Amino acid sequence: MQLRYNYRVYPDASQRRALARAFGCARVVWNDCLRDRKRAHAAGLPYVTSAELSRLRITQAKHTEERAWLAEVSAVALQQSLRDLDTAYKNFFDSLKGKRQGRKVGPPRYKSKKDTRQSIRLNTNAFSLQENGTVYVAKVGNLKVKWSRRLPAAPTSLTVTKDSCGRYFLSFVLDADPDLLPRLETDAGIDLGLSAFAVLSDGRKIDSPRFLRRAEKKLKRLQRELSRKARGSKNRAKARIKVARQHAKVADRRRDWHHKASTQIIRDNQAVYVENLAVSGLGRTRLAKSVHDAGWSAFVGMLQYKAALHGRTFAKVDRAFPSSQVCSACGFRDGPKLLHVREWTCGECGTVHDRDHNAARNVLFEGRRIVAAGRAETLNTCGAPVRRAHLPAERGEAGSPRKGQTTQARIPGP
Repeated sequence: MQLRYNYRVYPDASQRRALARAFGCARVVWNDCLRDRKRAHAAGLPYVTSAELSRLRITQAKHTEERAWLAEVSAVALQQSLRDLDTAYKNFFDSLKGKRQGRKVGPPRYKSKKDTRQSIRLNTNAFSLQENGTVYVAKVGNLKVKWSRRLPAAPTSLTVTKDSCGRYFLSFVLDADPDLLPRLETDAGIDLGLSAFAVLSDGRKIDSPRFLRRAEKKLKRLQRELSRKARGSKNRAKARIKVARQHAKVADRRRDWHHKASTQIIRDNQAVYVENLAVSGLGRTRLAKSVHDAGWSAFVGMLQYKAALHGRTFAKVDRAFPSSQVCSACGFRDGPKLLHVREWTCGECGTVHDRDHNAARNVLFEGRRIVAAGRAETLNTCGAPVRRAHLPAERGEAGSPRKGQTTQARIPGP
């Protein structure tokens, strides 16, 4: 399976200038190729192939006066930018034809130098890992990396990223073997919420850290300072970076907490079942800020790829399943309940239920039934289909491995 490992990198002044050139050149190639395809489509001409765009917008463009600076950066970064454009078009066409599941994907858009995130992607021909712990990037130099852990295998591709607050990161994609954990006899159903982030079927409650809510006071002050600065001024740019850094701290804390909580759940249980919530719909309600602060989608994605990595069972229960309406003791369906009802008594057996704990137990029972049915498309209590649960690796990327050859990149230690 493919995994991604991110590391903080600290380029010096000359390397930052070289990376800025690389970001800009990759962006120009993307925009030029996208413009050619849009013009061809508007004129009713055939779809412009990648080979033709590579010849016109990279090879020949380097010999023109207006694009001669494309030769100052690695050609691999320019070719990968064109490949990324092809991938964006493929995702768009597959979405139109119904071949791609999930949300509809729009057509590729132009990139701007004012975008908060700049990146280039390289294959093994344009980077290598050195013995002294640095990473050599073509036309940039040896970058100093903060190694937090070892790479388990040789990477197949590298993405260099600059975020909105000016931090640089290296993102390695590699093919890793599953790291199987000892088999356990326990399983867990999880009910996600806002008052408590998660309630497990065994009664444990994970409190919601509310990182954004805790940082709101400082964020409000920084946003007020930003709004007072004149547009286009250097002081406004400095104030914008302060706001971006504070948002980055919130996101980093939330991501770190998600990783720790999901890892603990996967280590403690052989099977994990969660409800497939409509987060995008909940994000448009009055609870939007709290929903986004909780980060349910990111947490469930971590559970999913870690279950696949460690040999655990993972399944999603359809959101139409009435987990809050059914008594987990006798199975009697007691009808819908308002959100403020946190405890209720079953009208059939008289059992007093905590709403979240009861829902987690029902998610556990339904998840067991889905797994027992072989994850085939079955019907839940409401008659809605429960689709088979897929177990992809997190943030997969095709990479650029050379068939029949092994990469010569070394694997440094921390």
